[in-house]
Amino acid sequence: MTPILDIADYCLDYATPAGFTRALDAVTLSVAKGEVLGLVGESGSGKTSLAWAIMRHLPERAREAGRIRLIDKELTTTSEAEIEAIRGRRIGMVFQDPSTSLNPTLPLGEQLAEVLEHHRGLTRKQAWAEGEAMLARVGLKVPAEMMRRYPHEASGGEKQRVVIATAFACQPECIIFDEPTTALDVITARQILDLFGELQAQTGVASLYISHDLALVSRVANRVAVIHRGRIVEQGKVEEVFASPQDAYTRKLLAAVPRPDHRLIEAGPGSEAKALVEVDKVSVRYGRKPFLAKLLGRENTQFTGNREVSLSVREGEILGIVGESGSGKSTLARALTGLNPFEGEIRFAGRPISGLKDMDRAYRRDVQIIFQHPDSSLNPRQRIREILSRPLALYGTVAQRKDANAIGELLEQVRLPAAYAERYPHQLSGGEKQRVAIARAFASRPKLVICDEITSALDVSVQASVVELLVDLQKRFGTAYLFITHDLNLVRQIAHRIAVMYRGDLVDLVDVADLSGGQVHAYTRSLIEAVPAPAAPVSELPRI
Repeated sequence: MTPILDIADYCLDYATPAGFTRALDAVTLSVAKGEVLGLVGESGSGKTSLAWAIMRHLPERAREAGRIRLIDKELTTTSEAEIEAIRGRRIGMVFQDPSTSLNPTLPLGEQLAEVLEHHRGLTRKQAWAEGEAMLARVGLKVPAEMMRRYPHEASGGEKQRVVIATAFACQPECIIFDEPTTALDVITARQILDLFGELQAQTGVASLYISHDLALVSRVANRVAVIHRGRIVEQGKVEEVFASPQDAYTRKLLAAVPRPDHRLIEAGPGSEAKALVEVDKVSVRYGRKPFLAKLLGRENTQFTGNREVSLSVREGEILGIVGESGSGKSTLARALTGLNPFEGEIRFAGRPISGLKDMDRAYRRDVQIIFQHPDSSLNPRQRIREILSRPLALYGTVAQRKDANAIGELLEQVRLPAAYAERYPHQLSGGEKQRVAIARAFASRPKLVICDEITSALDVSVQASVVELLVDLQKRFGTAYLFITHDLNLVRQIAHRIAVMYRGDLVDLVDVADLSGGQVHAYTRSLIEAVPAPAAPVSELPRI
């Protein structure tokens, strides 16, 4: 059978001031009609470079060799005019973040209809009707209304469904999926994957599915190719590669996959242990209060982020908080750090905290937060030395403030060279930047660290190293963690107890051991069922 997408000995070099840097080296792979080929590897391995090469979105000075063929069409020698006709019509692409692939100034329907008019020659009326039908096909309940909405008026899952509908609308021969569920919570991701499977079966499209999530790839792909530093190091049927990996790099990736049965921490403090933080009926509301809305003559837009949440974190405990996007996880974290006003009471080491006015310097020293995206939380104009000197100046001891080596010790504490103090954030990788954020949080020797989705943007091996670091720091300093995530496999590795949030409510608070077999809320059960099973148990992986 002639493959739909056929890549042979493809090499790609990017121009740099010092010459050329090789991004892809002798890549050879193919995708047949109706097949899903998973492409896995760490950040920087060349996955997205290959996708851009297929779509012909390359810098002017890029240097190529080898072949990329779409059935009978050689893409590397195709003119720009021909490529414009091929993109969207014969090759579609679904990006990682739907917010960046949709125009925020145009209604969703306008963007979908434009593709249908341009590539299928439909009239405006026909394109609009076909767009509504496609949105209904991808499971959107109110397609006519969704056509009129702007991107900011849709959830992440809804926007990704629109992007998928756009990709399938022109009935392409091949679609590239570049981490399409990374930015979504576990239940929404499960729904998107189910949708992908249905459309794949109906259309028989050839799919290249790019991801760093091996458990996910094992579920959606027929075959898998493993890429490392621009080279394909192993490929074959999913079950064969994951059950018996031949390359050391593949074994490393599989060993880094979070598995609930591979606990990384010791037994936690018992129920008799002293509570460090007690959250008592805490509620957070956003928007205008009813009386203010009435006074201003505006619509009452207030909604609830947290609804009378009560829980505690014991000294030295790791409490995981899970739930889908919008469940109130980060809202609670922001309330604990004074970024959200709240109702109810927080007690820290027995001391009542009723609002921002009670969060003095001592509280802020003892309660630190690490955010999801280090690019947003680290000042790009400051060197790492300046970033880490700030918490030392605010909360450090006199000895620390006078010690010229204190910043180097902080960096070494998070397993970074002391020389990184002279670098700027953009000179570090994603994992290295997150380590700097961790170092900043630990500079004040806090009693509680809130980790808000800090591994969600990291690939599997970098995530494993960051989690190992957090566990090591917890053992070293006895710090308690509030670990917020939507990765249930990961949190079951490192948490002592798990709190489950749903639409602002706390619906479960259970020991990790009781999560699978105990009596849990129906929503908790749906979370467990939505998580892809690990590719292979650690004990079954061959030794390197």
